[in-house]
Order: sequence, then structure tokens, then C-alpha cells
Amino acid sequence: MPFANFKVPEAALTTTQKEEIVHRTTAMLVEYFSEAARPHTMVLIEEIKDGGYARADEVFVIPEAYRAKD
Repeated sequence: MPFANFKVPEAALTTTQKEEIVHRTTAMLVEYFSEAARPHTMVLIEEIKDGGYARADEVFVIPEAYRAKD
């Protein structure tokens, strides 16, 4: 079973954008593994709360201007 896991900042994507990621990722994996993989493909989008991720000692908080509006 192909499995893709995306971790994104909470509220960074709209529901429509998440659906697009699911569809495009599934299509890509089907290209590699054949159509037989489609019903078994799992795409997980995890939203990480502000302050729950960092790089090089910098803790990230998504600015209000970048928050998705559904």
C-alpha cells in the first residue's frame, strides 16, 4: 500500500487545497505503481500547531496573513 504523509502548519491550507494534494499525490503514486494501487493508496495530511515545529533553533508560528481562508 503506497503511503504519503504531509506535515503542514495548522490552518495553512484550505480544505480544497488539501483535497488537491490528496488527488495529485494519489495520481503520482498510480503513475509509479499502476492503477491497481489507487484503492490502497493512503495520503495523510497532518496539521502541526503553531510552535510545534522548528528549524535551526527557530520555532515557527504561521503569520495571520498566511492562514488559509476556507
